[in-house]
Amino acid sequence: MTHLLSIQPLTVEAFSPFGEVIEADPSTMRLINGGTTERFHALFAPEAAGEGSQVIVNIFRGQPRSFPYEIGMMERHPFGSQSFSPLSGRSFLVAVSPDEGGRPGRPEVFLARPDQGVNYRRNVWHHPLMAIGAVSDFLVVDRDGPGNNLEEHFFATPYRILEPHL
Repeated sequence: MTHLLSIQPLTVEAFSPFGEVIEADPSTMRLINGGTTERFHALFAPEAAGEGSQVIVNIFRGQPRSFPYEIGMMERHPFGSQSFSPLSGRSFLVAVSPDEGGRPGRPEVFLARPDQGVNYRRNVWHHPLMAIGAVSDFLVVDRDGPGNNLEEHFFATPYRILEPHL
């Protein structure tokens, strides 16, 4: 039997236990370039731990998920944060879990708008990229370097989500 999860809007407050929401927050805006450019400053701080590690920037191309969709696993990265910012102008789903004794607890699922990204802090349980509706590109800031920076956990009973209302 699967457990049904609801999908909630992605907000700074709801997502704060897991990381940062990346969006054009007016409180962080500074004018630069002679007043012709708005800079939304310091939206998140990438993390890269361990000798020889570095912060890198990638493009991930995600295939759309089919619904209903089962969340059967979560992953986390012990040595670095990982951020996802959509480049294709499409919403996407974000699933995170609190840590419960070294394992992921019940997932929370958020619908990110096309103008929002997320930064998962180090060691935060999250589901891999979930594109919606079409192939979608994401700018991903990640850690590269030695050491195993991936831990996976598979649920005995998967969780199910229905198609989000866009």
